Amino acid sequence: MTLAHDARIFVAGHRGLVGSALWRNLQARGFTRLIGRTRTELNLLDISAVREFYRREQPEFVFVAAAKVGGILANSRQPVDFLYQNLTIQNNLIHGAHEYGVRKLLFLGSSCIYPQLAPQPLKEKYLLTAPLEPTNEWYAIAKIAGIKLCQAFRRQHGCDFISAMPTNMYGPNDNFDLQSSHVLPALIRKFHEAKQTSAPSVICWGTGSPLREFLYSDDLASACVFLMENYSEEQFINVGSGSEISIRELAELVQQLVGYAGTIVWDTSKPDGTPRKLMDSSRLLALGWRPKVDLAQGIRLAYRDFANRY
Repeated sequence: MTLAHDARIFVAGHRGLVGSALWRNLQARGFTRLIGRTRTELNLLDISAVREFYRREQPEFVFVAAAKVGGILANSRQPVDFLYQNLTIQNNLIHGAHEYGVRKLLFLGSSCIYPQLAPQPLKEKYLLTAPLEPTNEWYAIAKIAGIKLCQAFRRQHGCDFISAMPTNMYGPNDNFDLQSSHVLPALIRKFHEAKQTSAPSVICWGTGSPLREFLYSDDLASACVFLMENYSEEQFINVGSGSEISIRELAELVQQLVGYAGTIVWDTSKPDGTPRKLMDSSRLLALGWRPKVDLAQGIRLAYRDFANRY
């Protein structure tokens, strides 16, 4: 399926990290009828408001990039918010898409859906084979429910609803709040502020030993548009860069790119999270998609965005 340039495309969450990357990608490709709503314009927790939006706007294609997201600290402090709000947002968007005849929908999940100690790299078939990582299970359960809801609509109603599971994301419009951000934007902010104040050291959580994979948000956006045009299966599909780095090496790379001259202190009383999390993206790569932005280049771009905004 090739998307027509005048297709009505709704990007839910178009101001966020992934949604804004999707918006940039679609605009650059020449799509002229993009639909976006801010939180004040459309409360995705309100089913009546979502239904009225679908009835009025009649989108043909929907990217579900709206979610309540955060790192280990936020997940541990707000389990109700991460479970209830994400379930409600995605239920309203997916069910509304069926009710109002959306032609195709792409639901975005997260690599945290996989079991804590799943074999590496993570294959799609490992879903629900063992317990989840306790530090983010509330968010993970919501995302798993979203995958299953899309699968259920395919089976019961023949809806062309697909799901993609991205690895750890970063890029422009990221969340740099130290209380709720993910590891890479948190490191960017920590090292930037330490540089500005000439602090002698920066404290990082854990041992630095966990291995993580990162994907620049514009690469994910290109993958999502590619999947919207080239993928139509019940099984969700992984989206990753295919390379991994330890948190210690990541911190040292951010330190170098930010230009901070102090030392790094590791607070081993804080949790590490999952020991390793590398996605097996072979199914997507076999379809012909490839990422374009390497980690160092992506961090430079993300840091430039942070410096411009903060």
